[in-house]
Amino acid sequence: MNILHRNPSKVRRLALATAVAGSLMMPTAAMAATLNVMQSEAPRSMDPGDQTATFTAALLDPLYEGLIKRDPDLSLKPALATEWSSDSSGLVWTFKLREGVKFHDGTPFDADAVVKNFNRHLDTKRGLAASGRLRTFLDSVTAIDPMTVKFKLKTQYPAFLALLTTGPCLMVSPAAEAVGTIGSQAVGTGPYKLAEYKSGEYVLQVKNTEWWGGAPKGEDEIKWTWTAEPSVMNMALQSGEADVVNPFPSAFAAQIGANPEMKLSKTDGSAVFWVSLNTKMKPLDDARVRQALNYATDREGIVRAFTQGFATPANSPLAPVTPGYDKSLAPYSYDVEKAKVLLAEAGYPDGFEMSTIVQEQEARIGELLQAMWAKVGVKLDVRRMESGVWSKAAFQDPAGKEADGTGSAIASWSSGVNGADLQFRPLYYSTSASPTGANLGFFSDQKLDGLIDKAASTLDETARNAIYVEAQKLVNEQAPHVLLFTKQYLYATGANVSGTWIVPGGLIVVKDATKE
Repeated sequence: MNILHRNPSKVRRLALATAVAGSLMMPTAAMAATLNVMQSEAPRSMDPGDQTATFTAALLDPLYEGLIKRDPDLSLKPALATEWSSDSSGLVWTFKLREGVKFHDGTPFDADAVVKNFNRHLDTKRGLAASGRLRTFLDSVTAIDPMTVKFKLKTQYPAFLALLTTGPCLMVSPAAEAVGTIGSQAVGTGPYKLAEYKSGEYVLQVKNTEWWGGAPKGEDEIKWTWTAEPSVMNMALQSGEADVVNPFPSAFAAQIGANPEMKLSKTDGSAVFWVSLNTKMKPLDDARVRQALNYATDREGIVRAFTQGFATPANSPLAPVTPGYDKSLAPYSYDVEKAKVLLAEAGYPDGFEMSTIVQEQEARIGELLQAMWAKVGVKLDVRRMESGVWSKAAFQDPAGKEADGTGSAIASWSSGVNGADLQFRPLYYSTSASPTGANLGFFSDQKLDGLIDKAASTLDETARNAIYVEAQKLVNEQAPHVLLFTKQYLYATGANVSGTWIVPGGLIVVKDATKE
């Protein structure tokens, strides 16, 4: 047959039919369903105990488990432990462990694994980022038998069970940890396991077919990517490149909320945004200067410009959703003249120069502060950094920051639903000074340390919250931070995605998410 005389339309129909038939014969196993999740920053570590970043915790959540977990209603439920109890003093806790659990590398999960996991945090030489949360109140962890462990606390700690759901209490494979690869090669017990981590590009997780909980509910794969560009996040969701975007940029919230093919979720946030001031560096070692910067900050203006109104100006180091928060506090109005008076009293009538380091996604905050503080003579050098570079700079010791001239850092912190101690202690307690903790400005106040310790061991909730009110007032007075706002939390998905939920503070849970 002469090809030049073929009917073109028939050829196209034949080609289409052949392609469809070919696709029908492909094995369905080869077409893995992937949930694509985009967040605003890259993971800081594959070790849940060596990082304190909410978005890293979200990425690690499908891979790791603790003795206890949170359900979507935020209640505490058994996970790798099946039951637990305490003695009458509240200082000794006993946990029965789940039988038949293995880590992704085949290492058995047992009492010995639990002891090794906690001992690495009790070892002060290790310097793991999240260890400080435990060492304050945890005395020891011992194995009673192969499937039973005993925790001994130094003091009563009301948030103990809640803390067991967080990063430093998630179980990593002792074998992988001993080799020293856990920071880049995650090995947990979760419903997903790490398939590939291409630094700077993506993390791919696949179902753990040997998970103790049975067949995982979610999609075959979860692929995580990240960008600091709000417009890129918006377009990724709209184009279908991303199924989940966390957090969703508030600048595009109205647009997505009106789109029936998208779902926008809003919750009360628990993350407080702030500028940590280097109290070891002049003139920021003077409380009057720190107070002046607070008065020179138009929080309402920042909320309008940076969050499009999806936030509440901060009046406290605690978020409104945190037990013990005092909504009656009003320490700093926007008062340029008051700021000038305080600077003059401190010996800086013409202002001074200082720097701040900020991650790309919050760089706009630095620009707004730069303009605001210029009105009182403060020249702010805003240093924009990629997430990993920022983290290294922010967690330097005093000498390192002095050498780099780092006067402040813009960041946020959330204790989620785990209590006020996990907001106060990491940020303001003397021994939490970086690099061992998130007290980035090296603030130290013995009275505040005492209040934090007293509250942590006070079982009566009313009495404990009264102590936290006093602590909030002291932090506001000493002003180690310029408190900015508590952001209403936004995340978005395609309308075909179900099964996602959020832990207050921004930790999105996607391991049970599916796409129609």
